[in-house]
Amino acid sequence: MPAFIHIDIPTDNVERAKRFYSDIFEWTFEKPSPDMDYYLFSTKDLDGNEGIHGGMGLRGEPDQRIAAYIGVDSIEKYASKIEQAGGQVLNKMPVPDWGALAICLDTEGNLFGLWEDSDKGENK
Repeated sequence: MPAFIHIDIPTDNVERAKRFYSDIFEWTFEKPSPDMDYYLFSTKDLDGNEGIHGGMGLRGEPDQRIAAYIGVDSIEKYASKIEQAGGQVLNKMPVPDWGALAICLDTEGNLFGLWEDSDKGENK
């Protein structure tokens, strides 16, 4: 069943934001590639079990906000379902070597993302 699998947090200062979230919530961060200015983070629930994962990087646009992504097996299939149900698909794009994403709006104007893993088996 599709579920929220990733949260993307845009920042103005990555180091400051990493300190904030790790000091308060004990999140851990790792840089997936030395040539990326982006960090992946891991969380744990209140019982210490693995929680949702996410990413943190520099804010791309002045009004960019936290975005939550729902994992799906096919962006095309779910984009069609979203549009049929009255939502909108604003943008779809590949993420080379990782998968693909789509930015969508629900019927209430809430922004959310879809994520489809690459079939290459990398970075899953």
